[in-house]
Amino acid sequence: MIEPMEVTQTKAEGLSRTFAVTVPASELKAKLDERIEEIRPQMKLKGFRPGKVPASHVRKMFGKDLMGELINKLVDETNQKALEENELRPAGQPDVHMDGDVEKVVTGEADLSYHMHVDVMPEFEPADVSKLKVTRPVAEVSEEQIEEALGRIAEQNTQFEPRGKTAKAKDGDAVVMDFVGKIDGEAFEGGSAEQQTLVIGSGRFIPGFEEQLVGVKTGEEKEITVTFPEEYPTEDLAGKEATFEVKVQEVRAPKTPEVDDEFAKGLGLESLEQLTGLVKDQLQGEHDAASRSKAKRDLLDKLDEAHEFDLPPNMVEQEFNQIWQQLQAEMDAGRTAEEDKGKSEDELKEEYRKIAERRVRLGLVLAEIGRVNDVRISEQEVNQALIREARQYPGQEQQVVQFFQQNPGAMAQLRAPIYEDKVVDHILGVAEVSDETVSREDLFKEDEE
Repeated sequence: MIEPMEVTQTKAEGLSRTFAVTVPASELKAKLDERIEEIRPQMKLKGFRPGKVPASHVRKMFGKDLMGELINKLVDETNQKALEENELRPAGQPDVHMDGDVEKVVTGEADLSYHMHVDVMPEFEPADVSKLKVTRPVAEVSEEQIEEALGRIAEQNTQFEPRGKTAKAKDGDAVVMDFVGKIDGEAFEGGSAEQQTLVIGSGRFIPGFEEQLVGVKTGEEKEITVTFPEEYPTEDLAGKEATFEVKVQEVRAPKTPEVDDEFAKGLGLESLEQLTGLVKDQLQGEHDAASRSKAKRDLLDKLDEAHEFDLPPNMVEQEFNQIWQQLQAEMDAGRTAEEDKGKSEDELKEEYRKIAERRVRLGLVLAEIGRVNDVRISEQEVNQALIREARQYPGQEQQVVQFFQQNPGAMAQLRAPIYEDKVVDHILGVAEVSDETVSREDLFKEDEE
């Protein structure tokens, strides 16, 4: 650590601090000499014995590069020292602006002099979370929900059976067919298939195609004319009229299985009772997750109301920029939120800046509550999250894991929601939480930001 340096605080406004730092050229030279002596024993240069290159020669050949490395290191060290001596916690990386002629500093002709600007963390006393009153909405899993869920499982296991050669296809039937699609009399790529199965009403094909299959019979040949949508992903086909020559191979009727013990055994279970229990448990898990999410939202609202303090400008700006970029991407993709339509850019920026401020404030509050209560996350929890993330990229799991291991910033983003959830769980465990019975619809109704 460099001791003979001058550090002067030149600005203190809110949470912004600016320091003027000076390290004498004599100290830079001394440190450069030390560095040269460190590397000389390992140096091998043509014309000199290994380890015997004169210091003056090393300085002449590598002095500027070594001094550049030294300056970067000293800036980091002096910044850290300035923050520690003033008992400040930085809210981000310091912003450094060099003063004077940097070239003269590198050549040892001038002192290292720079200004360091940094936003610092606010100091505040977190609210007594044991006195927070939180409402947790709950909804009972009804028999009707269970029956509906079992019905959906049965529908997912629907089999199709031949209807007979004279039966006409209707909505919900499966049609097995060969077809050749043509535009202006010419077959086009991807427009032909054999033994293609299509369920009428599934919406899998071009709009208007499935409806024209209603009434066809096994062995029938039919010509179907449709127009590709203007927004069709294949540009060569978008907006064009196409004719399909269809040969119906077979018409099949759907047969949904009865929900009974035999059906449950077909799914690898012992009985309908076991299947019903599993369905109920799954529905209860969905209810519990929704209840916790609503309780967390109420908790965050209460924490936001209970805390008022200055926020680090750089953290707010960074959060706002991230939100704004996401919003712009949504708008560019034509997915503007209904509540945002008709608002000016200034109005939107004002609203979303408030959201950014809320997120930063709550992040700082949760972090402080976690620190005070010694909330920690285990390596096992982090590893489980890493595995879940890697599984989203089949075949690239190893590369994903390596990416996170080699990028501290990405790993920090992975850990953040885990830590937040643990802090929230801690607060919910000590706060005054009251359950409120609501309908399933209200339980799963989405909240606004």
